[in-house]
Amino acid sequence: MFGQTTLGSAGSVSSSASRIFRYEVVGLRQNSETDKNKYNIRNSGSVFITVPYSRLNEEYQRITRLGGKIVKIEQLTSAEA
Repeated sequence: MFGQTTLGSAGSVSSSASRIFRYEVVGLRQNSETDKNKYNIRNSGSVFITVPYSRLNEEYQRITRLGGKIVKIEQLTSAEA
């Protein structure tokens, strides 16, 4: 498994809804925002977060709030998702 997946329900399928992207993030750290989670965020290494196209901006903002640095964003093919 590559990391977290935040996929929503597919009510209506369109070309943008079917596109899935993976963020590679480093530097996530534990802070007041991550204290709301029931698990700790590790300080080192890469974390992979998979999101649908419709949530790219929202996830980008969340990663920034958590102190992470996005190393790479890649579109996944249907075989990888």
